[in-house]
Amino acid sequence: QVQLVESGGGLVQAGGSLRLSCAASGRTFSLYAMGWFRQAPGKEREFVAAIVWSGGSTYYADSVKGRFTISRDNAKNTVYLQMNSLKPEDTAVYYCAADSRGLWRLRQYDYWGQGTQVTVSS
Repeated sequence: QVQLVESGGGLVQAGGSLRLSCAASGRTFSLYAMGWFRQAPGKEREFVAAIVWSGGSTYYADSVKGRFTISRDNAKNTVYLQMNSLKPEDTAVYYCAADSRGLWRLRQYDYWGQGTQVTVSS
């Protein structure tokens, strides 16, 4: 089992920045990758970014490429999402996810955090 706890959400003005954190505990040695997803009101959950646990390769949705950066601290078992140049359309609940089955390329994750709200005002 892997437990994920997100933090760092909040209210920010358009153009501002926020950094989300996701602390993983439990069987973290079994992880292939971790990712961030988001879900806005009335919309389906969408992929934001992913990072491979070993090697650190990163992947982004086109909508956030160049503005968001995903990174990891293996020693702390923590993944971060640095969000810059935020837009009102980035408003959503952001979820951290972890993959222990090797299905991250299919955007299939088996562990999820509780979510953290990010609100960007115009």
